[in-house]
Amino acid sequence: AKKAFYPSKIPFSLMHIDTGHNFPETIEFRDRLVKELGVNLIVGSVQEAIDDKRVVEEKGKNATRNTLQITTLLDAIENNNIDAAIGGGRRDEEKARAKERFFSHRDDFGQWTPKNQRPELWNLFNGKMHQGENFRVFPISNWTEMDVWNYILKENIQIPSLYFAHERKVVFRANSWIPVSEHLPKIEGEKIYNKKIRFRTLGDITITGGIESDADTLEKIVEEVSAMRETERGNRADDKRSETAMEDRKKQGYF
Repeated sequence: AKKAFYPSKIPFSLMHIDTGHNFPETIEFRDRLVKELGVNLIVGSVQEAIDDKRVVEEKGKNATRNTLQITTLLDAIENNNIDAAIGGGRRDEEKARAKERFFSHRDDFGQWTPKNQRPELWNLFNGKMHQGENFRVFPISNWTEMDVWNYILKENIQIPSLYFAHERKVVFRANSWIPVSEHLPKIEGEKIYNKKIRFRTLGDITITGGIESDADTLEKIVEEVSAMRETERGNRADDKRSETAMEDRKKQGYF
């Protein structure tokens, strides 16, 4: 978007659905980028939805605010009269996203129905919608993880430091290294490790698993990704709740 509209500013707002369980590095990067770009930032707060009793916070060792984002996201879209929300989802991330079109139609409840998707022939997209409906638009849907990293390397794009290998205290849960934080429910007797890891995808700090890695430069990340055989969302605890976890959430209005 920055290149497309240069030298003008990006003509639309950025939006962040804030669960309150973010990596501190994520918020620092968000605020710095918004300031550099000079764009408007819309923030939807999951904590406010909890306080207003619009959603109920999960309890227990596997509790997450991931699903609670749905209500906050739909509220933000409606309150800001958003007709198209542009995201970075890709088909190779997860099987539910492999079903989704570039222009993903959502009904007036904000929900997605896979069987009612519109055909997209060549570069022809159908953006027609009725009152109250909206689209989620995924411009890089047909990119791979390797495409993304090659582009970041080529264009020298700023990214959060979390994508680079660094030392961090973690616990091993659901076959992933989960960061230790004030938001992570404690399990008695669970061992805490100090590992050099990096993250291939970023979500809440309570559900984002890291991989052991020494890749601390873009060149090393590209080399590492080229040898991987598992999608980056393979380390996301929110996708491991069931075989259809992502699709179930998307049908309700998730990203």
